[in-house]
Amino acid sequence: MTQELTQAVVDLREDDALGMVDQMLADGVDPVAILADCKAAMDVIGDNFAAGEAFIPELIMAGEIMSGVSARLKPHLMGAKPEEKLGVIVIGTVEGDIHDIGKDIVVTMLDIAGFDVVDLGVDVKVEKFIATAQDRGAKIIAMSCLLTSAIDSMKRVVVAARDARLDGCGLMIGGAPITEQVVAYTGADGFGRDAVEAVELAKQWIGGA
Repeated sequence: MTQELTQAVVDLREDDALGMVDQMLADGVDPVAILADCKAAMDVIGDNFAAGEAFIPELIMAGEIMSGVSARLKPHLMGAKPEEKLGVIVIGTVEGDIHDIGKDIVVTMLDIAGFDVVDLGVDVKVEKFIATAQDRGAKIIAMSCLLTSAIDSMKRVVVAARDARLDGCGLMIGGAPITEQVVAYTGADGFGRDAVEAVELAKQWIGGA
């Protein structure tokens, strides 16, 4: 049913996708594996958007499906969630970008992994990232974008964090256009290719691995 679930999400067949999730949970399928299947679908939708084959309404619908999936999976994932928080992570989609599907998946995975996640939402200004990180004593600032035009916003956050002397705060970026070259351009400390990698990287940085 794995490929069927992924395809149902790609096709935006919400009722079918949620029904499959319910059945897979009833059959004892690992909820993390189910989330990975849905994440694979999000990758396809993101690629389609980048290629001009999907548009904002499709992204919104996909986000709604993911919200429904997450609501079903969270109770099953909470049992494995550490009781003690690993550290504060401030996360948001950077200024100039309003896409939140990928960010929301990462937020869910970080929360499940036991981090204290502060989700700033989308189109987040540089000053908001810095002020929140300072106020909450964040160990990591995580920035997301889908649009290449928003990469410069990531760079501005990195520069501002250095200027604010947030030396103990890791700067992570992620999203469809992010590569090692973009990491070097922005000056960030690293990037997660997907939600699972972002969680592992956060654990390495904070020492919870």
